[in-house]
Amino acid sequence: MPKLERLPDPNVYKAYGIYLMETRHRLIRRLRKAYTPSVHGHKTWDSSFLLMDYLEHVPLTRRARVLEIGCGWGPGSIFCASRFKARVTALDIDKDVFPFLDVLAALNDVEITHMTARLERLKPEDLAGFDVIIGSDICFWDSLVKGLHRLVGKAFDAGVQRVIVTDPGRPTFYEFCDLARRKHSVELQEWYAVEPAYFAGEVVDIRPAA
Repeated sequence: MPKLERLPDPNVYKAYGIYLMETRHRLIRRLRKAYTPSVHGHKTWDSSFLLMDYLEHVPLTRRARVLEIGCGWGPGSIFCASRFKARVTALDIDKDVFPFLDVLAALNDVEITHMTARLERLKPEDLAGFDVIIGSDICFWDSLVKGLHRLVGKAFDAGVQRVIVTDPGRPTFYEFCDLARRKHSVELQEWYAVEPAYFAGEVVDIRPAA
């Protein structure tokens, strides 16, 4: 049985070793008065927990250089920084997500670098400093599929070793996986998370072709 940990604030919860805040937390409500994320960056999405669970079983190397794309509030970034002491950069198209990420990073005593950019505009030289790229729930529009596929190719050209993406199982996600199979080594699996509650979906772990 997991150890029961009572938290002083009912709107703070713990999953996979990191602390997160409910949307009704007073600090989140205060931030929402000043910042309005516009591209679905308004909460922690369940696919982030799939990523955390997967990385508990198929871990990163310690102090890996990690880029989280479409980071939103950055739970994946915070987990990697906390669990693996990774050097993490969180990227999003919407700069208004970063105040929320900063609050959660401070709560977990980790530092995350920010990057505001569109995925399709990233160049290989922008990706050359990373070992691993992660993303959760980033294939929600048809228009994102080809851009994400091209990003994987650029990443491997730049020396990135792994691209890991989790998703509830949208058709656009499977389309992205099918495109990736044409050029790269792809391992697609059903996966589930057990913290903070049960959630099932998909994880794809992409590596350069042998």
